[in-house]
Amino acid sequence: MGEFVRLEVDAERQVGTIRLDRPPMNALSRQVWAEIEQAALEAADHDEVGAVVVWGGPKVFAAGADIKEFPDWDYQQVNDTGQLLQRSLDTLARLPVPTIAAINGYALGGGSELALACDFRFAADNAKLGQPEILLGIIPGAGGTQRLPRLVGLSRAKELIFSGRMVDMVEGERIGLVDAVYPSDDLYEAAMTTAARYAAGPYALRLAKQAIEDGTELPLDQGLRLERSLFAASFATDDASIGIASFLASGPGEAEFTGR
Repeated sequence: MGEFVRLEVDAERQVGTIRLDRPPMNALSRQVWAEIEQAALEAADHDEVGAVVVWGGPKVFAAGADIKEFPDWDYQQVNDTGQLLQRSLDTLARLPVPTIAAINGYALGGGSELALACDFRFAADNAKLGQPEILLGIIPGAGGTQRLPRLVGLSRAKELIFSGRMVDMVEGERIGLVDAVYPSDDLYEAAMTTAARYAAGPYALRLAKQAIEDGTELPLDQGLRLERSLFAASFATDDASIGIASFLASGPGEAEFTGR
């Protein structure tokens, strides 16, 4: 457990929460980035974590990098920090289980990039997302220039990054930046409920995530070969036997999977 980031596990629902807790704004210092990576590794190794929610608490998700660290950095320190940022979020993005960012308040700069590294983004109706780095004379360095275009399209991502403006959740939902919007008080429970539903799913859900994540980085023919291999692997799981037998006996949606 880190000083500012911890993994909280709801064993009954098999959901882990990666909880950012650095008041007042969850500023993302080098230490926080390292602790996010450590929490993600801990979640990956935890037997009772079948899905993950990333949450900054009821007031703010993460308002961005700790800019007070910037003035003392030389080129080598910036390059090293960039490696830490990207490694931290790659570790989160490559978790084998589904991940949901639960966004209250601001998710700006690195906070937005943290949300982009999750499979889904659930936001409070008062949330604001954006990549304001250009207003400081720099660019996003934790995946914003790469993950944002893949999510909302090239031209829209360019406009958001070039302008540095904040996006409210009416626009955010319309452009696909967030997947669902809830009243602020209901957000975390909505994310937990959805995560619990995924956590109760079959082991094949992990294989599906791998096929999608790895396959989209490959040419189509190679992606299809990956899918074929993982499709065959899914039949070797206990859950496939359970699911097929349940379907034949009772129809779809009645299987109780073991996660194996």
